[in-house]
Amino acid sequence: MNDLDQFLRDNRPEMPAEGQFLIETNARLAAVEGIKKTVDTERRRGRAALLVALAAGVVLGCLVTAVILLCPASAVPESDILSRTHAFLREHLLYLLAPTACAALALGLLSLRKRSAF
Repeated sequence: MNDLDQFLRDNRPEMPAEGQFLIETNARLAAVEGIKKTVDTERRRGRAALLVALAAGVVLGCLVTAVILLCPASAVPESDILSRTHAFLREHLLYLLAPTACAALALGLLSLRKRSAF
């Protein structure tokens, strides 16, 4: 601390006038307030855009569902490969879901371990 005190005594930095310091401080505070207002405005606009997108998605989804239910497509004849694939999936569904469930459990346990490490 003595070095700093000695440095300040030797160089004698100029201190701004007290009125000028308050003016500069108030200008900086006003700039910060302006930035806060801009950020808040952007957040509100972003939330409004998200709500509009959500509402549009719900309305469009309901309209598409209604059109599908009111105007069903005609049945397309299945080819031999599609029917065999469908039969295979029906018969072996359990064997396909079991590894998927095991992988989901493993990922869940890994995520819990990572969270507890922090």
